[in-house]
Amino acid sequence: MSTDIDERIERLDWAAIGASLDERGYATAPALLIPAECAELIALYERREVFRNRIVMERFGYGLGEYKYFAAPIPPLVAAMRTALYERLAPIASEWTRAMRLGEGFPVALDDFLGHCHQVGQTKPTPLMLRYEAGGYNCLHQDLYGEIFFPIQMTIMLSRREQDFSGGEFLLTEQRPRAQSRGEAITLDRGEAIIFATRWRPVRGARGHYRVNVRHGVSRLKSGLRFTLGIIFHDAK
Repeated sequence: MSTDIDERIERLDWAAIGASLDERGYATAPALLIPAECAELIALYERREVFRNRIVMERFGYGLGEYKYFAAPIPPLVAAMRTALYERLAPIASEWTRAMRLGEGFPVALDDFLGHCHQVGQTKPTPLMLRYEAGGYNCLHQDLYGEIFFPIQMTIMLSRREQDFSGGEFLLTEQRPRAQSRGEAITLDRGEAIIFATRWRPVRGARGHYRVNVRHGVSRLKSGLRFTLGIIFHDAK
């Protein structure tokens, strides 16, 4: 797999990403992974030794599909992305945390943040791959695995829209205080990514910032096979 992922992440328009996260609670990134990398990640899915756990969604009422959590050590490309993305997102996450009066923020390096997770028993890697067939979907949810969580995460599309699959839009909803929920459907093609709020995001009001509750999911696939990579920065119990 390519070793220049750090450079690609560095070249992203982080000013625009930060502004979009603050305004809408999510931002998209174009062509972060090349087709060969997407194909190599998909090929890992059938290798049992690469993953620590497999979840069949319908068994738990989560939806229709399945996902697998990577075992430690996670694949080098995924590990490199997780480290580089965290360093860019930590300042934004710290601003959010302070705006919502939830603390002083996050360490600048991923290893230091994961050290805090491990101190409270959150030691299992959370990056994962998700697989949906025609008719599959993912109910609205939040990826929380313990008392410590990072407020931003990323999903990367590995399959080709309208060639490998159709339907299967990425869904985001915001539950605003004393107002009806608002939703968005975002389409991604192979290699593209969405960065979004994990649980809450701050929204400025007349009396300062307030918390908006965010959930995400996937709409029903109309046809084909859809793979995605999820990068979550906190570890799990």
